[in-house]
Amino acid sequence: MSTAAPPDEWEVERLDLDAYLARIGLEAAPRPTPRGLRRLQRAHAAAIPFENLDILLGRPIRLDLDAVQDKLVARGRGGYCYEHNLLFAAALERIGLGVDRLSARVRMGAAVPPPPSHMLLRVEAEGIDWLADAGFGGEGLLEPLPLADGAVTAAPGWNHQLSREDERVWVLRSLHADGWFDLYAFTLDPQHRVDYEVYNHYLSTHPRSSFTAGIVVQRSTPAWRLSLTGLRVVETRPDGAETVEELDGASLAGTLRERFGIPFSDDEAARLLARLQAERASPSSGASSRTSS
Repeated sequence: MSTAAPPDEWEVERLDLDAYLARIGLEAAPRPTPRGLRRLQRAHAAAIPFENLDILLGRPIRLDLDAVQDKLVARGRGGYCYEHNLLFAAALERIGLGVDRLSARVRMGAAVPPPPSHMLLRVEAEGIDWLADAGFGGEGLLEPLPLADGAVTAAPGWNHQLSREDERVWVLRSLHADGWFDLYAFTLDPQHRVDYEVYNHYLSTHPRSSFTAGIVVQRSTPAWRLSLTGLRVVETRPDGAETVEELDGASLAGTLRERFGIPFSDDEAARLLARLQAERASPSSGASSRTSS
């Protein structure tokens, strides 16, 4: 594991661990073991949704740990990869696990290699390295995978595979009806806080970022995946069964609160709808369709 980062770079000691554990439904911190790692990631994934709503409301995405835990823990909101995995990594280190913070290039059918924009974690537990990632969104991992060529998820439901593409590059794949689908590719080069600040600025502000173009909200459990893109709600099951619902504006705030667990006011929903209408009316609209990061 890397030891290059300054000890205070990630502000780990500022984490209110008890409040975080309460947010994800755990009464006590798990032990620093592979089982404890799996338990923490499963609980985090079940409790905290993936969402980009603050970006659409013109609110900056801050990556200092105080801001991240205020949003995701104290205010019960969700976030995207940097917010999720900065919080998750701090909790992992606080319970005694070794963590390297990495970056990945999101593939998701991309025709050309995209820049590195996704945050993920390499975690050491009892001498074994694991890929842990609580922040990829809809098709992401619900529990960690051993960092080993050919590793696959052991639990029934959503299936993932990890493989080495060459000496440096690893690829995480999700099983689709027609075979394995590349989610992202990464190396084991540790990142620094400033790296994520640069990536975060692009994803949260650039007009060609998928996160500035429309609503992206996702929740996943072993039994179902729920996504909201624009005003379209899709619930998918591991067997491929799918239900689709088109929302009207009046039901947006209630859907976010009741189905996604995001405390969102009617006023915020009205502002969000106004932003969507403005985007639809803009002739320059045309951001990437890749929505997980």
